[in-house]
Amino acid sequence: MQQRLASKLDPPITFAHRGARAHAPENTLEAFGLALRLGASGLESDVWLTADQVPVLDHDGVVRRRLGRAQPIAELTRAALPSHIPSLAELLDTLTEPCDLSLDLKAIGVGERVIDVTREAHPAMVERLWLCAPSWPTLLPLRGRGARLVDSTRLQRIKEGPERRAATLHAEGIEAINMHHTDWNGGLVALMHRFDLVAFGWDMQDQYSLRPALRMGLDGVYSDWVDRMVDAFRAEIGGSAAV
Repeated sequence: MQQRLASKLDPPITFAHRGARAHAPENTLEAFGLALRLGASGLESDVWLTADQVPVLDHDGVVRRRLGRAQPIAELTRAALPSHIPSLAELLDTLTEPCDLSLDLKAIGVGERVIDVTREAHPAMVERLWLCAPSWPTLLPLRGRGARLVDSTRLQRIKEGPERRAATLHAEGIEAINMHHTDWNGGLVALMHRFDLVAFGWDMQDQYSLRPALRMGLDGVYSDWVDRMVDAFRAEIGGSAAV
């Protein structure tokens, strides 16, 4: 068996994608709570802003009404949203212990509100926020506010090449890069680590993708199947994924 390469984060983070969405309705407080009980050390969601500037957790960013009509969350107040869509503050209020929280920023200005709300509701969580965006320059206004900033991309989108991207991200204060698990190999992970970047991989739903990802030194993995992810962590890393 191939020897496991060192990760930059010790231990790597096991992110429950949209909560334990393979086990409970996605992006609900039920799913997030179940993910942590199953042993995930991190949670993942998309975050949007309501019309009254409340960060809420949802995937599509729309509320579907009768007859198929969809209304953007940005046009609705928090009070007008269905009860199953949690606010960020509500999620933070359920946490008895800090965990890592990966949030894809889906609205202009949402990153600032996420940090402000987290600092007020659960200050210990600010340094465990991983704020992701597909265009890393949009993250630059968030530097110096305590959260960790993540370039969320695909290898084929990095036109300047991974080494130059890694050097640029390091120079600009972006701390991590997140790509699909099929984009990664051990050499590419080592390259990112050489530039002091954290390397995350997403969309791993079985042992055949999770275990090699952990073995190549990825610092975080994302999965819908928390039980499979935790089993892979125990097999490759040992001990408990939750910290």
